[in-house]
Amino acid sequence: MKIALYSLVHDDATLRIVSRIFAFFSEKEASIQIEKELAEHFSKVATSQFESHLDIDPKTDVFFAVGGDGTVLRALNYVRESNIPLIGINTGRLGFLATVQPDEIEACLVDIIAKNYSTEERSVLEIKTNPPLPELESFPLALNEISVARENTTSMITIHTKVNGAYLNVYWADGLVVATPTGSTGYSLSSGGPIIAPESKSLVLTPIAPHNLNARPLVVSDDVEIETHVEGRGDSHLISLDTRLFSVPMHTRIQIKKTIYPFVFIRPNNHNFFNTLRNKLLWGQDNRN
Repeated sequence: MKIALYSLVHDDATLRIVSRIFAFFSEKEASIQIEKELAEHFSKVATSQFESHLDIDPKTDVFFAVGGDGTVLRALNYVRESNIPLIGINTGRLGFLATVQPDEIEACLVDIIAKNYSTEERSVLEIKTNPPLPELESFPLALNEISVARENTTSMITIHTKVNGAYLNVYWADGLVVATPTGSTGYSLSSGGPIIAPESKSLVLTPIAPHNLNARPLVVSDDVEIETHVEGRGDSHLISLDTRLFSVPMHTRIQIKKTIYPFVFIRPNNHNFFNTLRNKLLWGQDNRN
């Protein structure tokens, strides 16, 4: 078996978990790759390292991201279109992507060796701009959402929006979120958007603090192309792709659509989206005391 290990956070608790995973697979004589900065904490261990997606062995069976949801999102830059299955080991608060808790690690690792798990494909968004922006072209993908927002101003921006070339709306708002079902529990949800089950074939457009209260979130099919351009008082606005933020000139033409390459996640058989949702949002719990 071949595995890869990545963590954005290098505190003691996280490093102990990485060490447990490393020790387990070393005992099984698995081939192990560790991200370069993480490997610095394991200087006495002779192992293969990776620094970018180009270094990842394409035959890797499992990519482990140890941390929170943000770590999982950053790990996708290494996985990209490879179809390498990824699993998130949580070291922070309960996450929607990093779902395996520290007390579940040993059982999870045993199940992975035995291939006793399921995989699920998650939709991915791709962005193109006119004029092209080199900083976006190197990795134009997002698992959760692509959003536009105001920059260096308290004034609203004007977001002209089309769906499949048909005029949809002009949003006067702080921004607009285009989210996948995976991202529907993130920025979109905090902006008033609906929760969408991961297997749903849809996207949601959620305005951020709209000036008009009748500008509501809209769910559309995930095979559409969404086009926007932004006007405002400043010279630039922001584009975010999950955890990455870019400043772009006003009037930049933006195209957003689903890619043909999904990200693949490993799901332990005792996990499901609705359990995570219920625990995260405290549904069914009486907190009146």
